Amino acid sequence: MRRKPVVLVALLALIGALGVVVAVRSFDGKLNLPHLGPECTVRADGEVTLDLVQMANAATIAAVGVRRKMPERAVVVALATAFQESKLENLESGDRDSVGLFQQRPSQGWGTVEKIQDPRYAATKFYSSLKKVKGWERMRITDAAQKVQRSAYPNAYEKWADESAVLAKALTGGAIGAVECTITGEPALRGAAAATALADGMRLDWGNGLDSIESPRPGGLTVAVEDVKIGWRYAHWLVSHASGTGLSRVRFANLEWNAGDGKWQPVTGDQVADNGTVVAEVFS
Repeated sequence: MRRKPVVLVALLALIGALGVVVAVRSFDGKLNLPHLGPECTVRADGEVTLDLVQMANAATIAAVGVRRKMPERAVVVALATAFQESKLENLESGDRDSVGLFQQRPSQGWGTVEKIQDPRYAATKFYSSLKKVKGWERMRITDAAQKVQRSAYPNAYEKWADESAVLAKALTGGAIGAVECTITGEPALRGAAAATALADGMRLDWGNGLDSIESPRPGGLTVAVEDVKIGWRYAHWLVSHASGTGLSRVRFANLEWNAGDGKWQPVTGDQVADNGTVVAEVFS
């Protein structure tokens, strides 16, 4: 008789585990899957939840699009494509010889495996191909993506259109304090190494012409911006890449983000924050 409670507990645990599997499978293809560890939430006329890796990749895709002077809708198309092809993860393999965020194939002329697995290269190749599609701006998101990808499932990209629009608006600077990521644990980098990583990453994503970055110092860096929209592009990019760079704090336009709580809050005390400078601080 004493074994019954043990059996019952085991049975309930098994049912619970099966329930989790069912829940995950039921939501396959949606963004709000259970995530292990810290998360990022993006709010801009809608809400999207990503893990830290997905968020960094999304920010890079958006930055490359802006740098290439592509409109926001092109960023939506690119993000929807990467969602469908890789769930915004830089995959090492896929169908046949497909790799990377967009599952591009070396055998189809997209480049070498090494190049395709560079998110900046992959995004650049995608935008270059999209730009060659006549009338892509007037197409449905899925039709524009399909013209580039030539997928066996041409309508699959449309299911990511709404989520991609939320991300694109935030990452191109169309929303205020829209990207919130919580970073826990030991920083990836500290001090001068962290500041240098931030500056290098920004220049790689936004272009070597980004000369408004103040020379990195042990405590962080500052970026001069021409207007509020550009400021929020950079501020959201910084938060999106915080987990891999040792970023601890971002200040812009009288708002401040902290790694520990992951929230944008009004600046308090004697901290300087204005509409012309994005301030990034790293862990010491």
